[in-house]
Order: sequence, then structure tokens, then C-alpha cells
Amino acid sequence: MVMKENIFENGAALAAALAATVAAALSAAVAARGEASIAVSGGSTPKAFFEALSREAIDWEKVTVTLVDERFVPADNPRSNHLLVATHLLKNAAANARFLPLFSPAASAEEAAERATEAAAVLAQPFDIVVLGMGNDGHTASFFPGGNHLAEALDLSLPRRVMTMEAEGAGETRLTFSFSSLQDARLLVLHIEGAEKKAVLQKALAGTDEAEMPVRAVLNRAASPVEIYWAP
Repeated sequence: MVMKENIFENGAALAAALAATVAAALSAAVAARGEASIAVSGGSTPKAFFEALSREAIDWEKVTVTLVDERFVPADNPRSNHLLVATHLLKNAAANARFLPLFSPAASAEEAAERATEAAAVLAQPFDIVVLGMGNDGHTASFFPGGNHLAEALDLSLPRRVMTMEAEGAGETRLTFSFSSLQDARLLVLHIEGAEKKAVLQKALAGTDEAEMPVRAVLNRAASPVEIYWAP
């Protein structure tokens, strides 16, 4: 387990610091390879980070933004992560970025996952940046405790892909990148805020059962060091 904790006074300070770190990593990727990729998470926690990142002056035309995971709902649905990112990140300077959605109006979530896997195959591997969140149940991405495809999602021997997940705590059927797609990002971030999330993280670090708390897979088995960004 290789991990670094970055602790900030408040969420605003965290958002500014994380945006600066991510912008520098994206710029370095563009300079080195002519393009960059970032996969981000939904929820309320990253909104301030998205707003700060959207104003960073980098070569956004060469950046592809995608989602770590998504609900199987259209982009105009209030619970859509696409809508969240469009509202808070894909604007200002970042309006010039390319966006790769996971949802498509397919006949089934499985078909949408196949389409997203094909679309993502054009991206260089690994991702330059992956920013994960974490739920109070210990899920990250759409790796939910009790998820119907959890074991396959966490299996690093299986290929990089977008897959479906259903779980009692998930609400809608989910589309999620597999752990194999995310775990070797050049910059791998776990962004959490608040005392409750800190307690969940400490519980996750104290155990090894990934079925109970799937975030343990990231903490214990990711190929890249995990950068934890936390603020009260």
C-alpha cells in the first residue's frame, strides 16, 4: 500500500490545490504525449474542484474528460454525472475539452457499456488522471458492496472495460469502468471531505475484506500510489 495524505483546512483550499495539481498533470501529459485523459467522479463533493479546474489555463483541446462511473440515465436527468460535469467542469477554459460519456440511449445498460468500452478504447492507456470518491458504505466508482458484478469489476486479470453494476445501495443500474481501467492511472486521487468520510476511510484501512468495503481494492491493490485529498 503506497499512499499519501493531503490534508486541507477546508473544502475551498482542497479544491484549489487539487485543481492546480490536476492541471499540472494534464499539462505534463499534453507536453509528453500530445494528449491527456482524466476520469472524474460524481456526487456533491467534487463540485468546487470542478469549478476551480474549469478555470485552469491549459490546452483543453487536447484533453479528454470522461467519468469513472455513471447512472444509466440520460444526460438531462438530475442524477446524471454527465449533467454534473457539464454544469460544473465543461465550461470556462475547460469548455474546449472533449467529453466521452458512458451513457448512450441503448436498448440496455449492457449495450451502453459495450459502446462506452469501444469509445474509450481510443484513449491512451493508462488514464493520466483518475479522481475517485467514496461513499459512506465504502463504495468507490460503482463498486458497491453486494454489487451483482463486484468480483468481476475488481478482478485485475480481466481487461479494461466499462461494465454494468446493480446493487441495493446504487439506485439506478450503473455503468462503471473496471478496477483494471482505473488502478494504474498516472495520478490516482481519492477525494473525500468531512469527518464521516474520514471515519469510513479509517475503517477501510483497518480491514482487508473488499466485498464489505470495495474501496479497499484501491487502497490495497492499486498499481499507482493513492493520493488522498481530505478536508473537514
